[in-house]
Amino acid sequence: MKLTLYPAIDLKDGACVRLRRGDMDQATIYADDPGEQAKIWERVGFSWIHVVDLNGAFAGKPVNAAAVHAILASVSVPVQLGGGIRDMATIEAWLEAGIARVILGSAAAKNPALVREAGAKFPGRIAVGIDAHGSMVATEGWAETSTLTAADLALRLEDAGISAIIYTDIARDGMLTGLNLDETAGLAARVSVPIIASGGVAGIADILALKDAASRRKNLAGAIIGRALYDGRLDPAAALAAC
Repeated sequence: MKLTLYPAIDLKDGACVRLRRGDMDQATIYADDPGEQAKIWERVGFSWIHVVDLNGAFAGKPVNAAAVHAILASVSVPVQLGGGIRDMATIEAWLEAGIARVILGSAAAKNPALVREAGAKFPGRIAVGIDAHGSMVATEGWAETSTLTAADLALRLEDAGISAIIYTDIARDGMLTGLNLDETAGLAARVSVPIIASGGVAGIADILALKDAASRRKNLAGAIIGRALYDGRLDPAAALAAC
């Protein structure tokens, strides 16, 4: 199975940033033109772009819409978007605007009926983002921790018509400490939905390890890459060739 790599564009106040463990006060700005950054990732060969509206995740509604529209206008590859998407009207608006796949995170944990409604109405275009502190699901831009485990939420929504689950280990996000493959593969073993790993990719070794794990868990579908790309620790061509 070929892995799909998703370069991340995290938006804070209109700029491309990377956070450490989701802390908005620890933001490193990497680019002030999200559209141009998306072009760069498309140009080097990535087949998807992963975008998160960080301000929106905290506000519970879209905040960086102008930046997202700039990205959509700049690339022809599909874009998936999460952050602040909490109702059907917002889902529909983003899909109509050209977003290929909407990611529901806090809404998935707090309003599973919305996921089911959206999955039925837009098959193949809804993903669930499961962000975990340890094994517990975090919501509201990671500011709150729920009483649900990641596995509980994944099993609850496995039959909701979703196209993928994006599993993020918050403790590793932006820290360049390597993917939490044990937890990610364990989640993949519990459900049949494709799992996208996120949080901690530090270099080519992580991609190779994920590929090896995917040879045993066929629904390990790919990874989201952030700081390692922006810092130059991971060469895009080498990463794509490894997949």
